[in-house]
Amino acid sequence: MDELLEKLSNARGVAGQEGEVRAILREALFEHVDELSVDSIGNLIARKKGSDTARSHRVMLAAHMDEVGGIVMRANSDGTLKFRSVGGLDPRILPGKRVRIGEEKAPGVILRAPHAARSGRRVMPISDLLIDTGGAGGIKPGDMITFESSYEEYGALLKGKSFDDRVGCYMLVELLKGAYPCELVGVFTVQEEIGLRGAGVAAYAVEPDAAVALEGTVADDLPRQQDISPTTELGKGPAISVMDRSAHADRRLVRILAETAAAHDIPWQFKQPGVGGTDVGSIHLARGGVPAVAVAVPCRYIHTPAALMDPADVKNTIRLVSNALSGPLGRPLRAEWSEE
Repeated sequence: MDELLEKLSNARGVAGQEGEVRAILREALFEHVDELSVDSIGNLIARKKGSDTARSHRVMLAAHMDEVGGIVMRANSDGTLKFRSVGGLDPRILPGKRVRIGEEKAPGVILRAPHAARSGRRVMPISDLLIDTGGAGGIKPGDMITFESSYEEYGALLKGKSFDDRVGCYMLVELLKGAYPCELVGVFTVQEEIGLRGAGVAAYAVEPDAAVALEGTVADDLPRQQDISPTTELGKGPAISVMDRSAHADRRLVRILAETAAAHDIPWQFKQPGVGGTDVGSIHLARGGVPAVAVAVPCRYIHTPAALMDPADVKNTIRLVSNALSGPLGRPLRAEWSEE
């Protein structure tokens, strides 16, 4: 789809060590924005002046740079490692997965610890898993662990690791290339996967009038034994969140996005309420409160080395947010609340 998306997906950036991702983004952005800076916690902040200088309206778009992974707790004398997760890893998918460890990208394979393998349990907790490094040296506690994976076209879809949230970072770069009536502040946040930490710091400093989090989200749309509605579905457009575990979306912003999609013939879907969390969870609490909403690209097998997404959903999410910024999202929100 795009060389930038490939670079972002392949880059290594577990929460707290997002430097490689930040460097790629800085190179992609410097010609397209008025100001680039990095704050004390590591957020990359890109500012772009609005064309309507008669109005003061600032919109923050956020996408997090970090990915889920692991951290080395102990290096054993037999070449194996004890590790813990950084962010939400599903232990069911871990045995047999290839990983890269530390700055030297030492190879490893996740395996069941011998004592745990004898227990007969089908799903082992991460505490009962080890990483076999084949005797690689130089690995120490605190080294970060990422999945070994590569971005590629997969039939009509795209496959790669860390689409949560490198697809959001990609979309934010593309949106920052446009011109809008409002002042636009793009924030590439850190440490979302371990508590939405960077976004809260950034929103406090930026003081936006409204905010949108750009995300990759769960698509559990394959057939099931029970008739249960999927969280989102591939190919049905951007997913607008009304509520998740971290926040309730501002209904004015939900309405703006839905009406913009209808006006521009953009397919869209609601994300099933109550699932997951986004940077909106900390953004909306900054200072006196920030109206905020999340819009996401559906991804199958999220938080694995082989997530899948539809490139049409990516393009339609960019179209949706761009048209909203050029229209009602780029103007001050009505201050009054209407009863619904």
